[in-house]
Amino acid sequence: MSGIASRLLTSADTALLQRFMDDNPAYFIAVHGAPPHASEAREEIESVPPASYPYGENYLIGFLNDTGALIAYANVITDLFVPGVWLIGTFYVATALHGNGVAQGLFKAIENWAAQRGADWLRLGVVIGNRRAERFWAQVGFADVAVREGVVMGARVNALRVMVKPLRGGVLTDYRALVRQDANAPSSVSHTENTNL
Repeated sequence: MSGIASRLLTSADTALLQRFMDDNPAYFIAVHGAPPHASEAREEIESVPPASYPYGENYLIGFLNDTGALIAYANVITDLFVPGVWLIGTFYVATALHGNGVAQGLFKAIENWAAQRGADWLRLGVVIGNRRAERFWAQVGFADVAVREGVVMGARVNALRVMVKPLRGGVLTDYRALVRQDANAPSSVSHTENTNL
């Protein structure tokens, strides 16, 4: 996208990421039940999947404007569970940029980058009740495959819609045959309004 650069974030970017989180607390309040804490950025940079989850690489991608300010970041994990399934663990865009197409453009850049590097599927979990995120992921082509209950996120225990998007023409039965963790999970999604989110 014009005027936006991307690069991998490292421990040297902890203060930059923490400032972004502190300036954009809406995600944390909605999903974690509280604003980001003082070590949130460090934990994000250092986090890895559980030891029981096979995966390839763990990338934290920052998107910066022409002044060098962070405007978004994404955590992308390659080959989660099986080769070709890539997880978008976090996709966090500055609140001021919501609703103007920036998120769609940044996601498209992530999607293209992943496809060029061998991703067959993109997978993510979105908190049920986080209406903006649920709408966004459906609009950019993700479909429900499972529901995960009892996911602890900060001060909240959330239910997640597990959603996937094929990048090479696959169908959901292909995905479920690949990822048994999602094949046996319940797939009904309740759209009852959650007033706590």
